[in-house]
Amino acid sequence: MALDHEPEAFDVFAVLELLSREAPPSHYEELVERARRSGADPTTVERLSEATRLALGIHSAHGRRQQREAGLSALVDTARDLTLPYDLDTLLKLIARRTRLLLALDMSYISFHEPGADYSYVRAADGHATALTVGFRVPIKSGLGVDVSTNAAPIWTPDYLADERIRHSSEIDRVVRAEGLRAVMAVPLRQGVRALGVLYAADRNPRHFTPDEIALMSSLADLAAVAIEKTRLLDQTHAEVIELELDGSRAKATLAAARRLNDTASRLTDLVLEGSDLRTVVATASEALECGLVVRGPSGQVLADSGPMPALDHDEVLKAALDAHAGRAPVLLDGGTWVAPVLAGSEDVGSLLLHPSGPLADNGERMLRLVAQTTAVLLLLQRSTAVAESQVRDLLFDDLLAVPQRPAQQLGERARRLGIDLDQPHVVVVARPEGGSQGRAVVWASSYALRTGGLKSVLSGRIVLFVPGTDAGAAARAVSAELSPLLGNPVTVGSAGPAVGAPAVGRVYQEAVRCLDALTSLNGSGSTSSVQELGFLGVLLSDNHDVEGFVDSVIGPVLSYDAQRFTDLTRTLEAYFASGSSPTYAAESLHVHPNTVSRRLERITELLGADWQKPGRALEVQLALRLQRTRQTLSEQRASGRQRRDGPPGHREPGGENSGGVGD
Repeated sequence: MALDHEPEAFDVFAVLELLSREAPPSHYEELVERARRSGADPTTVERLSEATRLALGIHSAHGRRQQREAGLSALVDTARDLTLPYDLDTLLKLIARRTRLLLALDMSYISFHEPGADYSYVRAADGHATALTVGFRVPIKSGLGVDVSTNAAPIWTPDYLADERIRHSSEIDRVVRAEGLRAVMAVPLRQGVRALGVLYAADRNPRHFTPDEIALMSSLADLAAVAIEKTRLLDQTHAEVIELELDGSRAKATLAAARRLNDTASRLTDLVLEGSDLRTVVATASEALECGLVVRGPSGQVLADSGPMPALDHDEVLKAALDAHAGRAPVLLDGGTWVAPVLAGSEDVGSLLLHPSGPLADNGERMLRLVAQTTAVLLLLQRSTAVAESQVRDLLFDDLLAVPQRPAQQLGERARRLGIDLDQPHVVVVARPEGGSQGRAVVWASSYALRTGGLKSVLSGRIVLFVPGTDAGAAARAVSAELSPLLGNPVTVGSAGPAVGAPAVGRVYQEAVRCLDALTSLNGSGSTSSVQELGFLGVLLSDNHDVEGFVDSVIGPVLSYDAQRFTDLTRTLEAYFASGSSPTYAAESLHVHPNTVSRRLERITELLGADWQKPGRALEVQLALRLQRTRQTLSEQRASGRQRRDGPPGHREPGGENSGGVGD
């Protein structure tokens, strides 16, 4: 090849001219060859060869310096890129690509150590074909990685598979062979004394790495380690910031829940202090908790409820209530209903059932305990008020039953202050439990008297109730229906009344006691009855001997029928019973046809009912007929006596109206 500008002489200056023009090495060789061909003396050729050798050395050094400068420039660019914010995976991919391009190699990858494991795994790779993929496990006791980790210095080989200095592993060799790799260099990624991983660079041709390339690779590894650590710290900081934000959100939610709990507590406390009833408190709590609520007493009775509540198994609720009271903590049923104990110290005041519309919030159990505590306080206040009021009411009832009785006006005023109007009809019920707890019966009686707006007392082991109403029999049955299941034993109940006014209370009480005694004498323990329901026995037991009322209740329809239609049904009844219940003999005594008696008896059945001929009812009918006949006879005798005293019409006894005498 001819030179573009041939030197005019074959001397050092010609070499310097080529060097100044940064001519390629082939031009220097052509200069020496031309000098030989031109017949220059050997000394000149030798000096020219020596100058050429020196010039080529300078040229090579200058090339290496340029290469080093280019590498350093690329390293600076890489460092600048590594300062940008990346997530860890993106940063590792960038480092792998920069490594491959910086050294003009075929492939690069990064492996991280797995703490406590005997392998490392590939986190990023660039230029790979198929075998070496992200996630590939690299054994740490073989390959270049073991020497890098041991010596903490770069390790390289011009031909990996042919290098016998390396502790080979079949697994790594298989991957290297599949990728076609030959020259491999590995440098450690370290942050201080802590090893992060290994940076690998590889070529698919044999290659001897220069010291500059090894230094450049080491510098890149140091920069990469700093960037990796910075990214890790940033990721950790970001995670901590997110956690702090979550903590802040949770704190705000907790604060809002605490405020809600405080507001609800204040609202419920205000309701209790204002004297609101249990139903109002439960409704307010149900609205605050957005749930259904039921307050049950110690025996399982529903005291108040609000909101939707699913159907629950009674036995399951009872068992859960026992567990809740034993553990002094709410119990969750399978259907999502909570059962919380309502406690006053160690006393079982009742239980609270809560069914939320959704999952109970974090402070839901605290809210549930709050409602249970508020319910317990309200029940205790109500019970204390009821006990105090019950004592006043008991004293009033004792004074109404006392002999001699206090002035009626004073008793009436005391009763009105308690919301009881003695001028309205009341009945007296006397109950004698035939077993069971006397204390439980007394507690029930106090509750029953308050519920019905009446009074209660306990005399001679008997529960005495004074309740509003006119039907003494119905009142007795109502008491038996509630008290007997509670005690688990029969209760004998007698009743009387109604009584109107304070003076009548004692008299009606005595009638109720005699009714109870009559039931006992008649072997009727465990049954109920009123004085009116005892028939003629009631007339005998009653203080006022209400004969007229008894007669009207037994044969009143027959007497009214005779009075309105001028018939002889009453006389027919008398003849019927006098003849031994024989219609034929009754017809003979009445001087009528037997068919007439039969028709009259049919009419009587329509008036008195089909059972009037049964023994018990027939006895009452006969007694009522005799009483009616006696009343009629006495009435006629009183009328006859008046007529004898007054004389015939128009007759006036001596010493009459103006005589000033005294009649007999």
